[in-house]
Amino acid sequence: MIDVDAIADVTYELARRDFSHQLGRPEVGFCEKPVWQTVRALGTRLWLDTGDIQATKALWCSEFEALTTNNTLLNKEIQKGLYDDFIRQATGAIKHVASDIDERQLILEIAFVLNAHHGLKLVERFDAHVSVELHTDLAHDVEGSVAYGKRYFDICPERFYVKVPLTPAGLLAARKLGRLGIPINLTLGFSARQNYLAALIAQPRFLNVFMGRLGAFVVDNGLGDGLNVGEKVTLATQRQLHRLRQAGRTRSLLIGASMREGSQVAALAGLDVFTMPLKVASQYENDPVEKVSSQVENDPPIELDEGADFDAAELWDVSQAFMDSVDELLKGDLNALTPQDIQRHLAQTGFGNLFPDWSEQDRRTVTADGKIPVFGKWKERLARGAVGLDALMNLSAFLSFATDQKALDDRIRSLA
Repeated sequence: MIDVDAIADVTYELARRDFSHQLGRPEVGFCEKPVWQTVRALGTRLWLDTGDIQATKALWCSEFEALTTNNTLLNKEIQKGLYDDFIRQATGAIKHVASDIDERQLILEIAFVLNAHHGLKLVERFDAHVSVELHTDLAHDVEGSVAYGKRYFDICPERFYVKVPLTPAGLLAARKLGRLGIPINLTLGFSARQNYLAALIAQPRFLNVFMGRLGAFVVDNGLGDGLNVGEKVTLATQRQLHRLRQAGRTRSLLIGASMREGSQVAALAGLDVFTMPLKVASQYENDPVEKVSSQVENDPPIELDEGADFDAAELWDVSQAFMDSVDELLKGDLNALTPQDIQRHLAQTGFGNLFPDWSEQDRRTVTADGKIPVFGKWKERLARGAVGLDALMNLSAFLSFATDQKALDDRIRSLA
């Protein structure tokens, strides 16, 4: 029988190898930048969406506080070959205490320790909070997500946020971890209603809207110019969270994620958090808005072509019927809920298109489409409300991350 505690001890030591950082003291001092001070003054916390240490050095300043990594960003770093020796050493150390470990579990452990080890390098260099993400194989495993989430937090409780995907199992895992005091970044959100549900059920520290992918879906499928689609959803979600926080019903903050242009910094000023790709931060820094002001109450118009035959309003509207459905779910014993209970309840109350039962063929189709679903393949189901666009985008984003996770796993396999 595998000694789980021994493996946890080994991976803890591997992750923290050579980590001697004094919290509150970055490796070098960083300057202040007035361009970002004006954004921070509006209440927006500034993160960078990257795991690239060298590229981050050129932009990092005192106004930034966190870095966000994910399966894709970590894979980019691993594929550079920088951690090949570390992978071999980790393999030997884990097999030394668990010689009978199977290949899948070994890869899961090494991927975990790589994520944690690289996260600590980011902490060490920038004294930043860092979001570290669960392996995609855990997305539908509540107890597995909780176990690995606790282990991430134990490695660096002062600086690590644990990223959990917005799935039925992810909601419950995030809730359990949060109740242990572990700060959760619940990722892969695409609508106000998804995040409304998550804010009340999971109560994570952070929620997300992947705004750039929403605009890309419209543009790539010839359904409109894509302008303001992601921004409209993000601002609507922010207002919903404001109301919930004011009512004392949640503490969750909103991250504007998947930002694509520097202009979005001013267009979304006042949002709780930005996580900006380096390109976006650089664009805004080089061409800032002189008199930036909060846009949280703004509700920008969008234009969709007639062929966009789906209920776009589901992305930004949270209907009273949906709120009632969530309230009904909250009346039960949340600690006894299963992922299937959440799906079943939503289906029974008319919102089964939020977490559909995806078939293996559906998953293959979405994976083949890449990061943005091909509208024509989903048009009929979207039109009749069998699938919500937020649900489809959630699945697409998750499977794109799973594809990159597989590439990372394959490199581990080739070296282990």
